[in-house]
Amino acid sequence: MSKIAFVFPGQGTQFVGMGKDIYENNEIARKEFDNIFETLSFDLKEAMFNGPEDLLKKTKYTQPAIVAMSLVLEKLVREKGIKPEFVAGHSVGEYAAMGSAGFLTISEAVRLTSFRGEVMNEIAESVNGGMAAIIGMDSDTIIEVLKEIDGVVEAVNFNEPKQTVIAGEKSAIEKACELLKERGARRAMPLAVSGPFHSSLMKPAGEKLREEAEKFNFKEAEVKLVANTTAEFLTKPEEIKNEIYSQSFGPVKWVDTIKKLKENGVDTIYEIGPGKVLAGLIKKIDKEINVINVNSVEDVNNL
Repeated sequence: MSKIAFVFPGQGTQFVGMGKDIYENNEIARKEFDNIFETLSFDLKEAMFNGPEDLLKKTKYTQPAIVAMSLVLEKLVREKGIKPEFVAGHSVGEYAAMGSAGFLTISEAVRLTSFRGEVMNEIAESVNGGMAAIIGMDSDTIIEVLKEIDGVVEAVNFNEPKQTVIAGEKSAIEKACELLKERGARRAMPLAVSGPFHSSLMKPAGEKLREEAEKFNFKEAEVKLVANTTAEFLTKPEEIKNEIYSQSFGPVKWVDTIKKLKENGVDTIYEIGPGKVLAGLIKKIDKEINVINVNSVEDVNNL
């Protein structure tokens, strides 16, 4: 029995003008977007539709922008009669997955994401950290090599079998990149991000997020969510609150997430939101899964 999953992208997929075509050409989308924009204390609409790019790149804007666009598109996909058995999201995409699963309403999910963006930014500015992508080496080898480095540096995003992102202190990242290349990594590239996301240095953000999450009315999920940190199914409010806390300084186990979906009968995945990053990763993890991209009003109309 073939099953469907929805997956949602993370940071780095944003672009100026994101969501504008959907807003201008679909009545349902316009209402959803306006509802989201009204609940925020800053002008997300202007940042998304008109930029400038430097503004949209700020975590405070980037994260809610991606989740807002993803969840409005998700609603339009459901309007076509397409419903998922499972959902998952990559990093901040997990907040879109929460909305899709029914843990929170669309505007609640975006509001919580907006808080996440602010708190992540605040903690990132207080630590001198960064991230780097390691290409052409398996994650087990990377984890072993990192044990030899002084300072905080951890494998945090397990994106596909030969691409893992590391995060930690800047000096430790530099040393790790050199050593990993010496040991056979094809490339070790520092990423243009403002902090060591998903590493233990971000734990103070987790504490603040845990407090904030208590102000929201989480419901039992209608659809199973595959958690970033464990690749296990979550359906209960307490489980998702624990994940919100852990995920801010814990790993994104994307390879295990896709394997979990496959094991449970998923053969079609809809990547919903800006960009096509996840489709590329999924193909590297499992070529048999059919991936359908939905990132514009045209994509929705073509479903």
